[in-house]
Amino acid sequence: MKHIFPTYAQYPMEIVSGHDWHLVDSNHKEYLDFTSGIGVCSFGYSNDWIEQSVINQLGKIWHTSNLYPSQLQDDVANALCPEGMLAFFCNSGTEANEAAFKLARKVTGKAKVLAFNNGFHGRTYGSMSLTGNPDIQAGFKPLVPEVSFADYNDPNALDAITDDLAAVILEVIQGEGGVVSGNGEWLQKVAAKCHEQGVLLIIDEVQTGIGRTGMKFAFQNFNLDPDIITCAKALGNGMPIGAMLGKKELASAFGPGSHGTTFGGNKIALASAKAVLEQLTPSFLENVQKKSQAVFAAINQKVNPLAVVDSVSGLGLMIGIHLNPTVKVADVIAQLQDGGLLTLSAKHNTLRLLPPLVMNEADLLAGIDQIAAILANVAVQVKSESI
Repeated sequence: MKHIFPTYAQYPMEIVSGHDWHLVDSNHKEYLDFTSGIGVCSFGYSNDWIEQSVINQLGKIWHTSNLYPSQLQDDVANALCPEGMLAFFCNSGTEANEAAFKLARKVTGKAKVLAFNNGFHGRTYGSMSLTGNPDIQAGFKPLVPEVSFADYNDPNALDAITDDLAAVILEVIQGEGGVVSGNGEWLQKVAAKCHEQGVLLIIDEVQTGIGRTGMKFAFQNFNLDPDIITCAKALGNGMPIGAMLGKKELASAFGPGSHGTTFGGNKIALASAKAVLEQLTPSFLENVQKKSQAVFAAINQKVNPLAVVDSVSGLGLMIGIHLNPTVKVADVIAQLQDGGLLTLSAKHNTLRLLPPLVMNEADLLAGIDQIAAILANVAVQVKSESI
């Protein structure tokens, strides 16, 4: 690319069209997609319900301003929010986490926030300051002060939750950090300690929310009670939208003039989000759980035993295959692309899988078979090179 900043190490194909859970590049090659645009297009690339909802709204109004009330905002917020919460709509997960950071400080009058190593919350200054990845922060210091970090799933982290904190922020499953699943008992202890100490619990559901783990929000798998939730990605199925959800008792800190957005909550993005949420039914989520069980059974049988695989993690259709140092995840991704399967990487040499939630079980299992075949071949190559 000649005219854009090189902020991404891009793959050697341009995606120009898509249907269902398949993508097509500019050379007319078709791929089975196990990425969903990094967890965004959970309802695939030709969802009639979403498409018609957006088209209908296009024929009415694209943008006004948040100075005017919007019934569509209120309808989507009602469908999205857990009981007793309110929504603030924005454009991305980063913006949602910025809003959460600001709200936590303003409502508590305290500055300190505890986050976790290997966590990822975005790339703007506030959200980057909450991100426990030195590589992402490199070159941008000084960061927003008063943010400290603890190790995820570490019992010693509980000692860091003290009453001088405004908030604790975490992902139930650390996505960019390597698909690291939270231990249920530890997560519940973190939540209990937050509530005991008067510290707000912020759960970042940007990647894990909107059905990715088989529940509307991942924290529901562990019966947690967050004060603030952030979400984005799959909420708009490709339309840019994010949301910060917070308990109603926090509303007094976010009155007129305290926070804002020009494009957040625009009617086109909301039309898409409404169609997404209308399809995110209990039966749909139950089907995601069923497909997940089949996928993990296949992975445990065909992938986990391979010599180049150290472990497998995840929940629902958010999966991490942790490769040992004898093979580079980038090489595996390239081989899979050659074979017509798109996958992702994550930290710690992790092959990350985020297939569209609407993908049928047959194609999900076909993708796992392809991954198993490539990794088995890689294992043979590694063994021969070591002899």
